[in-house]
Amino acid sequence: MAGDILLRPFAGPDLDWLVERHQTLYARDEGFDDTFGPVVRRILEEFEAGHDPECEGGWIAQRGGQRLGSIFCVRHDATTAKLRLFLLVPDARGLGLGQRLLKTCMQFAQGAGYAGMTLWTHESHKAACALYARSGWTLTRSVPVHSFGQDLVEQTWTFRF
Repeated sequence: MAGDILLRPFAGPDLDWLVERHQTLYARDEGFDDTFGPVVRRILEEFEAGHDPECEGGWIAQRGGQRLGSIFCVRHDATTAKLRLFLLVPDARGLGLGQRLLKTCMQFAQGAGYAGMTLWTHESHKAACALYARSGWTLTRSVPVHSFGQDLVEQTWTFRF
C-alpha cells in the first residue's frame, strides 16, 4: 500500500544509493553501460553543492527505512523547472507511488513560481511516458541517439501550469 510510504527530502546519505540503483537497474533493464552511474553522480553532486531550496527540491520515497524511489525538481531557466532522476525500484511499481512522486514534484514547481516544467527521458520508459501523458505533459521532441552504449530514442516532454 502506498499510504504507508513517506516522501522525505533528499539527504547526502542518499547519494550513493541513488547512483547504485540507477546504474544497476538501467544496466539490467536497458543494457546501459557503466557511463550512466557517473552522470547520475554528477547531477546529484551538483544538486547537493548548490541547489536553492526555495526553487529546487529532491524527494526520496521510503517505507520502513527502505528507499523505494526518487524525484527531483531543479531550475532549468527563470520560468521553467526540470524534472530529474525519477526512479522507482521494481518492488515499488504499481502502487501509485510514481503518480504521487510526480504530483509532489509538479506541485512544488508550481508553488516555487515556475510557469512550466520540462524533462528528458527515453522512449523505452513506457510506464513513465504513459504517466507523463496522463498527467498533461506534452511530448515535444523525439530523436534517435546512441547513449550509454545503446541505441535509444531520446525524448523531451513539457508541461505548462
